Amino acid sequence: MKYSFYPQTSISNIPAGTEQIHLVRPVKKSKIEKLLKKCPNLKEVALSSSCSKRLASNVKKFLKSKKITITKEEVRGRAIELPLEKMLKAIEMRKDHRPLREIEELTRIPKSTVHYLVKYAERRKIKKGKETVHL
Repeated sequence: MKYSFYPQTSISNIPAGTEQIHLVRPVKKSKIEKLLKKCPNLKEVALSSSCSKRLASNVKKFLKSKKITITKEEVRGRAIELPLEKMLKAIEMRKDHRPLREIEELTRIPKSTVHYLVKYAERRKIKKGKETVHL
């Protein structure tokens, strides 16, 4: 899993075994150094093209010196705030041809949300507490 990382993100919220992070905003070199002390297995940093332009060159050089790959990716949309288990249950029920209203009653997920999950959602980002996790 890939965890979103903001300049104000507490490093204690990132698990020690994390191998990938997604920089949502540019961060300082000192923050990256602290993150690397906690997560020595970090191998990849993903960020958007606009964040890449604004990221300081000394941070990029530091990441390259630590042999951490920097990849540009665009992950649009808001993270889905449902628990993963509940989301999967609703999708499975819909695959079993259950009506949206019945799924709404059983799972307490609004029928419009169930419809969105099944038909349109890419399901690449979810909220886990207050943290955004990239699947």
